[in-house]
Amino acid sequence: MVPAGRWIGSRSFAMRLNGVLFTLPALLLVGLVTVLPLCQAAYYSFTNWNGAQATFTGWTNYLNMLYDPELRRSLINSLCFLASVPFGLIPPFIVAYLLHKDIPGNKLFRALIFAPTALSWVVIGMVGRQFFALRGPVSSLFGMFGVAPPNWLADNNFALAAVILTFNAAIFGINTIIFLTGLATVDRSTIEAAWLDGASERQVIWYVILPAMRRFVEFVLIITIITSATGIFAMIYTMTGGGPGSATLTLEFAVWRRAFATGGFGAGAAIGIVLMMVTLIAVGLIRLLLRERSEA
Repeated sequence: MVPAGRWIGSRSFAMRLNGVLFTLPALLLVGLVTVLPLCQAAYYSFTNWNGAQATFTGWTNYLNMLYDPELRRSLINSLCFLASVPFGLIPPFIVAYLLHKDIPGNKLFRALIFAPTALSWVVIGMVGRQFFALRGPVSSLFGMFGVAPPNWLADNNFALAAVILTFNAAIFGINTIIFLTGLATVDRSTIEAAWLDGASERQVIWYVILPAMRRFVEFVLIITIITSATGIFAMIYTMTGGGPGSATLTLEFAVWRRAFATGGFGAGAAIGIVLMMVTLIAVGLIRLLLRERSEA
């Protein structure tokens, strides 16, 4: 007769083994489509690869990024996009908070805000190009006040700002909807208790609502960071093509330009690895800061 403890242990082991076997196909698929290409990219980043032959060059591709003015500018531009992330979060939260208070026309405003999220980045880029055109709405607004507008997308000093503004406008709708969802999960009785204790609206938002929405805030931060780093190639390509010069060139765009426009696939792989590391570091810092705040 098998002892009860041994039987329970063998059953538990069998259940774990079954779990591993059932997830093995998914793990193999993820490995084939994600891990294997990533390892290949890491290898080719140390080579001079033209798509057919690869010659090992060590750290040359990475060192070139430090001395190449175009690649340095692309790194700075990518960091500017990351620095603009708060502008993609604060206005959506404010609008979501106002909509959550059941203002007149609530449902209509929700539909109008969410509708643009169905547009592709190519369409968003085309709209942004027309919006910031020399005879577009922004320039016309300046003309109404007698101020000569710059050529936004052809000026090195303004092109990046125009692209960043377009990006933040594009993510406004989806971030607002996510914040609305988070606000719906906050316990109403907790908010009312804070009001009764004499807390101001700012204190209720900062000490009650935001901590209760921490998971939603973290989610919006992460997807906004990832999108700003790796999801706006089509928008930039449509609006400015990375120009004028390299004024709106990002690391993501530089991967395409080096790999497919000039045939330097090894250099493109190195830029892609750096882009991945920058994104992971930014996401890791955000998660660390939010975790420390929640534990404080």
